[in-house]
Amino acid sequence: MQFEREPASETHAIVGCADGEIRLLSGRYTESLIVTRETVFEDWRPPPLEALAIEDFAPLLGHPPDVLLLGTGRAQRIPAPALYAAFAARGIGLEAMDNRAACRTFNLLLAEYRNVAVALLL
Repeated sequence: MQFEREPASETHAIVGCADGEIRLLSGRYTESLIVTRETVFEDWRPPPLEALAIEDFAPLLGHPPDVLLLGTGRAQRIPAPALYAAFAARGIGLEAMDNRAACRTFNLLLAEYRNVAVALLL
């Protein structure tokens, strides 16, 4: 049996992730961004990870996902517990991981038609 890779079909599927660069089917980005199935928030200007607060995700909160994947750069770093609590209070799961893992997980959940978003710190 021969296996073939299924091409990405979602407009905002992530097709490339490198240090300082994210490539979607819809374009190339070199600044921090938030991606959902419907939207790319490319003008997202988050503070450093340690200072992130729920308000920094305002563009996303109008149409909240079930889970937000937070890509923390080259290595996994953990945000403040208060950020997890703020997302949980809104019924949103928060998972922090390095950018490459966040991109892979986003594509997987997107393919499963899950209500997912990814915020990538570049």
